[in-house]
Amino acid sequence: MSHLPRTLHALAAALFTMLSATAALVSPGAALAQPAASTPTVSYKIVTASERGTYIQIGRDLARFVAPQAGIQLEALPSKGSADNVSRLRYDTGVKFAIVQSDVYQAFVDYADAGNTVAADLIRPLRVVLPLYDEEIYFVVRTDSPLQYVHEIKGRRINIGPLQSGTAMSASTIYRLMFDEPLADAITSTLTNEEALLKLTTEGSVDVVVIVAGQPAKLLADMKPEAKQLVRLLKVDPANPGTQAALQTYGAATIRSASYPNWLDQDVSGLAVKAYLVTYDYTYRVTTGKLARFAQSLCENFAVLQTEGHPKWRDVRLDLPPLARGWRYYTPIERVLRRCPAGHERAPRPAPAAPAPATCTQQERILGLCRTP
Repeated sequence: MSHLPRTLHALAAALFTMLSATAALVSPGAALAQPAASTPTVSYKIVTASERGTYIQIGRDLARFVAPQAGIQLEALPSKGSADNVSRLRYDTGVKFAIVQSDVYQAFVDYADAGNTVAADLIRPLRVVLPLYDEEIYFVVRTDSPLQYVHEIKGRRINIGPLQSGTAMSASTIYRLMFDEPLADAITSTLTNEEALLKLTTEGSVDVVVIVAGQPAKLLADMKPEAKQLVRLLKVDPANPGTQAALQTYGAATIRSASYPNWLDQDVSGLAVKAYLVTYDYTYRVTTGKLARFAQSLCENFAVLQTEGHPKWRDVRLDLPPLARGWRYYTPIERVLRRCPAGHERAPRPAPAAPAPATCTQQERILGLCRTP
């Protein structure tokens, strides 16, 4: 990459705006309006993903617009991603909600059904609160890359994001579906999005960076206009056989230039995966009561979420469509939302299925199911 005229720090500045508003990233729970005096306030947490992703903004919207009316002080926590969220929701008593990608949730279900006791212990007590929205999957390359389409990434050095992240699951699954073989460890890296983008543009040690985030994603929206000289997105060709195989599990998407006006001149065809809001199958009366009130507040404040929250709230419905095999709604919340007039009927996308290998594979490592003796 010696032809790049900038230093590492200059390139970083070209790609990202400075993180000067650190205080704005703190969960807004402390500043929430207090509920009525007759409703004792409890402190709950929701696990999301990266500080600069969409999940954490969705969590903060719930903390600001929904939780106070239910008597909940909700703190949105960053995490490694979807698989990490499953584990933290299962074992951290303070965590009452998690946002999880559909392919990650389904992978846990499949491994549990195949006899993996670790996966079963993690996923069987979890319940779905609400299907959220489709997350776009971005395949980022350098502007001078010879690649133009996602189906051309075979054999390239690909960053899939940290282990236990939803991005890692989606990237590895899409690769396997497209090329009918696993993504080799030798060409796989598990850096954070920020670290991988820097390596992509400065060292040339990464060829493709995969990012999963609902648009507009803060990480990409914060890119400066100079970024278009450094990076671009690969397109999806729906006519390609490998792409058609991936589209059996993942949805088609359009990454809009309006979401990233600084560095996208036109819309780009892409792929998408569904995000879900998930909780635990709580039976303690106080907790079930609080979560039922959370659902009622969600119903009553849904219009506010759609007008004042992240733009992805406009894609959410409260109609609770049928779930895939092995998935169940949380009954106390389901009862409330079934009576909620907000939302419209929308057919669900089938959740993906994955085989359950006998050995500790790349996907098991992604899910955190491997255990050392």
